[in-house]
Amino acid sequence: MRHLLAALALTTLAGTAAAAPAELLKPMAFLAGHCWKGMFADGKTTDEHCFFWMYGGSVLRDTHTVRRPGKPDMTGESTYFVDTVGNHLAFLYIENGGGSSRGTVESLPEALLFPDTQYVSDGEALVYRARWTRQGDKAYEAWSEAQGPDGWTTMFKVVLKRTD
Repeated sequence: MRHLLAALALTTLAGTAAAAPAELLKPMAFLAGHCWKGMFADGKTTDEHCFFWMYGGSVLRDTHTVRRPGKPDMTGESTYFVDTVGNHLAFLYIENGGGSSRGTVESLPEALLFPDTQYVSDGEALVYRARWTRQGDKAYEAWSEAQGPDGWTTMFKVVLKRTD
């Protein structure tokens, strides 16, 4: 009976709109309920992220698609949540090529910082970090760097604009 009640509670929470996001998720609230799209430097490749609240505002879901002409889409999903053990904002990222990441997000006055973490795919690991800088209510810049033998290098820098 206890399991049935827990399942019912989760089902009820999953179907509710977010009344207010969890405190640590509030810096990401501007993203929720919108899709954001940016063009990479090659002028052909796009990245689109769509953010939705889940479980009454305790989780933020980010689905994304990278479209490259003549190649299959790359898709992924990030789930942002409060890690109550460490009392910080955490994420889990999984993508259609089999890769994944787990990391944290720090809220700075001017940006969201994704400290060094690992992307793991096919037994290989890539250490990366990112920074999202809000540009008003309708855009943010995503900048990602990878650690290599000679230090940090930019993987990409793209401005994503709200599409609605």
